[in-house]
Amino acid sequence: MKLKDTQALTAFKYGWLLKRMFPYIKKVLGRVILGFLVAIPVGMMDGIVAIALKPYMDYVVGKQNFVFHGYEISYSLIAIMVPFTIIFFAIVQGLLKYLNSYLTDWISYKITNNVKIDLFSRLVYLDTSFFDENPSGLVINRFLSDPDNASRTVVDELTSLVVSVFGAISLIVVMLYSSYRLAIVGILVLSISFFPIFMLRKRIKTVSNINTVITGGILTTMNESYSGNKVISAYNLQERQKEQFIHNINENFNYSISLTKRLAWVSPIMYLIASFGIAFVLYYGTSLIYNGLLSAGSFASFVTSLLLLYKPVKNMGYTLSKIQNIFVAMGRVFELFDYVPQIIDKDDSIELKTFTGSVEFENVCFSYNEERTILDNINLKVAKGETLAIVGNSGGGKSTLVNLIPRFYDVNSGAVKLDGTDIRNFKLKSLRDNISMVFQDNFLFTGTIKENILLANPNATNEDLKNVLEASHLTELIDSLPKGLDTMLGERGLTLSGGQRQRVAIARAMIKNTPLVILDEATSALDNESEAVVQKALDNLIQNRTVFVIAHRLSTIKNADRIAVINDGKLVEIGTHDELMSINNGHYKRLYEMQFKSKEEIIA
Repeated sequence: MKLKDTQALTAFKYGWLLKRMFPYIKKVLGRVILGFLVAIPVGMMDGIVAIALKPYMDYVVGKQNFVFHGYEISYSLIAIMVPFTIIFFAIVQGLLKYLNSYLTDWISYKITNNVKIDLFSRLVYLDTSFFDENPSGLVINRFLSDPDNASRTVVDELTSLVVSVFGAISLIVVMLYSSYRLAIVGILVLSISFFPIFMLRKRIKTVSNINTVITGGILTTMNESYSGNKVISAYNLQERQKEQFIHNINENFNYSISLTKRLAWVSPIMYLIASFGIAFVLYYGTSLIYNGLLSAGSFASFVTSLLLLYKPVKNMGYTLSKIQNIFVAMGRVFELFDYVPQIIDKDDSIELKTFTGSVEFENVCFSYNEERTILDNINLKVAKGETLAIVGNSGGGKSTLVNLIPRFYDVNSGAVKLDGTDIRNFKLKSLRDNISMVFQDNFLFTGTIKENILLANPNATNEDLKNVLEASHLTELIDSLPKGLDTMLGERGLTLSGGQRQRVAIARAMIKNTPLVILDEATSALDNESEAVVQKALDNLIQNRTVFVIAHRLSTIKNADRIAVINDGKLVEIGTHDELMSINNGHYKRLYEMQFKSKEEIIA
């Protein structure tokens, strides 16, 4: 799944999207209902001023007493009552707006957090291929920004829509009460004013999708500038990074402005439509007054309602455009939810209790794409307790081969088997519980050294931890640190040297205590002194285990039980060090002699 190619095809399926969102809304449904109930009177009170003008103009300005069911109310009392009534309802509306705002934000954050938690829960279980295909910035943007856009503002905008709708309804009621003839004009104006919003739906979707990809590019550039700061400084790439960032920012600006240019017409067009409506109302209303069909108070109340109606109608227009953007974000969110990982458990998968036999590659073929075959018909069997070293040309498929064992990828054809059973028949978690891996560049998490080691086995005892520290040659390092095992590591463990990070990773693999170990160039990035210490730790790790070792430095694998040579995806040689060295013009022999050119080095 390439995130940059997704199109939010469900962006206009409003009912379907709301149905998908409802499980999150359901968790806070009580507050949602309360929020909408509060929003109704907030909107309806917009008509108070307009309705109050009618008695004020008819009785106060006209100096006439009001007779209600035989009771007479003087116009001077009405002159006092109307202003205080307006103030009272303004206070009530203000308090309700505060409550509505609090409820809306509480609900929005709660829904957004739940969506983010569920999305992140999917993210951590996605295939390695997903992360291969998608840049980090776009992944971060899609998994963090889209939930914000889809859920944080949805309740807010829907509540605003409720306020605007009921504000418009209350004003329309006042208009109908004042003059049903003039109200027809007002309702017609209201209907026409929504037309520009619906014309912009597709443009909003297109620009939103493009900007999501561009924003992802901006985040990727930021991540690369942070992680690659030394390379940037070493190769004077500051200007390159700056130009890339400026390009992304300008591209984002251009697309955003293209949408703004279209949205900016909404307000003037709505205002123009409203102006025609007001002009006609003034003309028609005047004729009704002259003909005795409308009082001055009713006319003033109607005109005030019509003028006040413009605000909720305009708000509805902007709210609907924002809601369309929300639905586009929702569409993208549910694309992520609906993505089915390639590496999943079968319905009838079984637990891998323990590994007691061999690891077998049976006619294994694999490629990342159709353009190039990475592994071509590999047949290989490794017995329990055997150490197999894998060497070969760069890009030949060594790391890919071992990455098939924990199912970071699945074979295109053939099978990888443990104890004669296809690994695809095992539950994924149980499979990986039986495998420990040490990589060339091991990732350490922000936290203490102890926390990083115990990640592999949180239930390990203090005695287990002590033994692991000794076996991984970490004891001296730990003793030299003021806080020992509780020393906090910086991001990715960069406060430690390369050799120290490797030994922490080895300790993490040791404490997991698995029957199968994979070492993927675990010492290739180290200096000779660090390599010697790490190699001792690795020797302790691999004792009495089935081990796959990938190494560029052939001196580290001479004592392996067997060595497999993989070149360009094919298994070209396999045997012990001595057996392979005895092959004239053999692939392994050439590799070995290239690294040790002098006779003394070869003999050693």
